[in-house]
Amino acid sequence: MRVLAIDPGLTRCGIGVIESTNMCMVGVGVLKSSVEDSIEIRLMDIDSQIREWITLHNPDVIAIERVFSQQNLRTVMGTAQVAGVALLAAAQSNIKVVMHTPSEVKAAVTGSGRAKKDQVAQMVQKILKLESIPKPVDATDALALAICHVWRGAGNQRIADATQKEKKRLLALRS
Repeated sequence: MRVLAIDPGLTRCGIGVIESTNMCMVGVGVLKSSVEDSIEIRLMDIDSQIREWITLHNPDVIAIERVFSQQNLRTVMGTAQVAGVALLAAAQSNIKVVMHTPSEVKAAVTGSGRAKKDQVAQMVQKILKLESIPKPVDATDALALAICHVWRGAGNQRIADATQKEKKRLLALRS
């Protein structure tokens, strides 16, 4: 399974792709938009860059970091808008989307939902057997999100499938 992960941000949006079969990094980067441009132009630029990554890497699933909470309302708005752009790009490309919170990502990668950024970065480097930690931190965060999905997503999907199967069984019994 190929996972494209997006750590949404309006100025810097982390993006990474991993292959789950051998837990290797396929690509990593940061999408940028100019603070000089209007919000709609910035969102269009991010959208265009996301679509390029989708076309280039042909992912099976797109993992997006869920906007959880932040103190700065402007930052939250930009992050949420970019997450919306990513959701739309995935839907229009007919690619499944999953969302994980920052604490889920930290817990999956380090074992602690309260891990510091440098701990997450070190574990990403170790798990993916990278020579160095990708910079800036947005890129590393995207890879951590992809790892989280590979490790948590399969289990979550099995639970969802079992739940759906049980619902169908119960409906059949009632008929």
